[in-house]
Amino acid sequence: MCAVLAAEVAGAVLAQYWPILLFMAVAAGLGMALLTIGLVVAPRRPAAQKLSPYECGFEAFEDARMKFDVRYYLIAILFIIFDLEIAFLFPWAVVFDRIGLVALIEMVLFIALLVVGFIYIWKKGALEWE
Repeated sequence: MCAVLAAEVAGAVLAQYWPILLFMAVAAGLGMALLTIGLVVAPRRPAAQKLSPYECGFEAFEDARMKFDVRYYLIAILFIIFDLEIAFLFPWAVVFDRIGLVALIEMVLFIALLVVGFIYIWKKGALEWE
């Protein structure tokens, strides 16, 4: 009796996952269909320029050990820092009405620290691009 009841409960729980399984099957089928249609219908006009190696906006025939400007990496790091700031700021804003004054002060200090860093790199000329 207990095994039958457990099987019925397990079947009911697994039945809740059928929409997810159906969604995954439709998504996989649609993806395969679109790839197949693209391979069959797409025009193929190979040319020497299209088949030549190309990477990062630089010609592939130059020296592989060419130097990159450090400012490129600095701008990339700054983008990541300010992107993470938004990643911390958005969830905080969603629950702002429930977390109180202490969290408001902490977020103001967090943003102030980032603004001070931004002003520092701005004054140093790190954002200037030639």
